[in-house]
Amino acid sequence: MAEPPPDGKPRPPVRPRFRYTGPPRYREVPRWGFPPLPWRGEPEAERVPALERAARIAHPLDVLLRVTAGVAVVAALAEILRYVLLVLSRADALPAGLVAFSDAAVAFGGWASLAGLVGSGVLMVLWTLRAREAAAERTGTVPARPAAAVVAGWVVPGLNLSLPGSLLAEIEHAGLDRPPAERPRPSRLLLVWWGLWGAGVVLGVVVFLWSFRGGVQAMADGVLLHAVLDLLAAATALVTVRVLRYLTALLEPARPVRRETLVAVRPPGPAEDEAAPGATVAP
Repeated sequence: MAEPPPDGKPRPPVRPRFRYTGPPRYREVPRWGFPPLPWRGEPEAERVPALERAARIAHPLDVLLRVTAGVAVVAALAEILRYVLLVLSRADALPAGLVAFSDAAVAFGGWASLAGLVGSGVLMVLWTLRAREAAAERTGTVPARPAAAVVAGWVVPGLNLSLPGSLLAEIEHAGLDRPPAERPRPSRLLLVWWGLWGAGVVLGVVVFLWSFRGGVQAMADGVLLHAVLDLLAAATALVTVRVLRYLTALLEPARPVRRETLVAVRPPGPAEDEAAPGATVAP
């Protein structure tokens, strides 16, 4: 057989294979590798208490709720202005600039209040999750509802009429250090908030369904309904601020009562230092 000619390059030498004789041995202890110290695991990250996490959410939520209340009032005033213009337009034509201003105010108020409500709603759900954990830590119990049920209670139609008030009542119950087996009894503030919240949810559904009606009168009535809904949203936001501060204060640990003890110290008078007149001193 024909073989290719050699290329002229030297072939690498074949290294002999040695038989495995075990792990390497050292005359002295090697100084490389891990230091001769006991094994220590990485320190675990410090767990932030649920109350502190709830407080971190409460501050921006407080600010956003007040801003939302102000924007909702602006939206209500814009809707009232639109209704007045609708009434005036039945008798005479309206200036184009005034109509454009009304439309811009309604659009700004509507979208701004909607954005505020969505942002406040997200923070409120997060605060409720953290607050119920803080309430459970305070009472040494486990939350009765899972987190998914809490979120569903805020967003699912029908459930959001009853469950949010129950959740806040349970948090208040734990903050007042009442027995866990006792049924929560919401305070007057929570009942007022619950009523405003339920009325807002129902009126929001009515306004949404009313928007499908046609006709001039239906449009005018819809403007009034929007104005009432905006005012109700502003009132609910302000009451929510009070509820938020009230429940946060309840969940905070009780501060120890300091008792001040007053001690009267009389300085030595001159009569005590000097000898009494007429007294003799023995030698």
